[in-house]
Amino acid sequence: MSFDLNRLVRENIRELTPYSSARDEFKGQAKVFLDANENSLGSPLVKWYNRYPDPHQVDLKKAIGKIKGLNAEQIFLGNGSDECIDLLYRCFCEPKKDNVIVCPPTYAMYEVSGHINDIEVREAPLLENFQLHLNQIQHLIDENTKLIWICSPNNPTGNSMNREDIETVLNNFDGIVVVDEAYINFSRHKSLLQELPDYPNLVVMQTFSKAWGMAALRLGMTFSSAEIVRLLDKIKPPYNINQATQEFAMQAMDEIDQVNNMITELVSMRDALTRVFDQMPLVEKVYPSDANFLLVKLKNARKIYEYLLTRGIVVRDRSNVQLCENCLRITIGTEDEITILVKALKDYQRK
Repeated sequence: MSFDLNRLVRENIRELTPYSSARDEFKGQAKVFLDANENSLGSPLVKWYNRYPDPHQVDLKKAIGKIKGLNAEQIFLGNGSDECIDLLYRCFCEPKKDNVIVCPPTYAMYEVSGHINDIEVREAPLLENFQLHLNQIQHLIDENTKLIWICSPNNPTGNSMNREDIETVLNNFDGIVVVDEAYINFSRHKSLLQELPDYPNLVVMQTFSKAWGMAALRLGMTFSSAEIVRLLDKIKPPYNINQATQEFAMQAMDEIDQVNNMITELVSMRDALTRVFDQMPLVEKVYPSDANFLLVKLKNARKIYEYLLTRGIVVRDRSNVQLCENCLRITIGTEDEITILVKALKDYQRK
């Protein structure tokens, strides 16, 4: 399939003159900054927080690129991955005209953001084994299909999509394929980042919210060709990543060994909790997981969910989600939290 990026971009975005901030017009060093209407007397919190942050996060992108093996020009940073999702819609999808494809059960913001942007969202439900339904995806594609959303490892099912299936979609679709790898650090499978040079229509999303343990800072990463990154930079808010987030993320780059140790510990606890669940009569199935959570099918999941609430334990009831009937999604907590959960479930069994 031939890929023409210019054909996919909305005409108004192609013609758009982006907002030019004070920090866009001057990028060097100076002694006196009187160009951005900041409070020159400082801040009651931190000395330098009266100044606007780097609008292009140059140092942070370089640090991330060093870890990911990519050039900074291939990296876009968003205020959480949700901003990246929204900007991809705004860049490529014409309201009331274009459509996208999602593969439920999956991350709900693909659909929600599509509706916010007045884009038709077409569904190609996963197969019973939670893998891509390639024939259905192909059937739904038409000349106005701009984006296909694939979450791998998937939320809420926890499994990774077959790499060969993702490559089949990439090879047979001349629009943008977005692979959301929010949970990739917990997976035994490799990221698709290394495939970016071979697929100009591939966009990979990752996040600092999961393995990096920085959900409160709201920092999402999008990796793609430099051409797609330039388009996203063109339409993003001027200062979308705040100074504190940039600083803390830079500090986190120096603690990658600690991050890797946390990943190893969480995966070990995930596997141990799977074995515990497998021995419980109330558990019908524990689905294989490449994430930091388990999807667990139970006898009367809603009743168990409500019982856990009485014990002060909050999990996610996914029973109303397609293919996830009678399932709870359970995040891998601390060792103490897992102990409390297991005790509560055993107490429920004895009722």
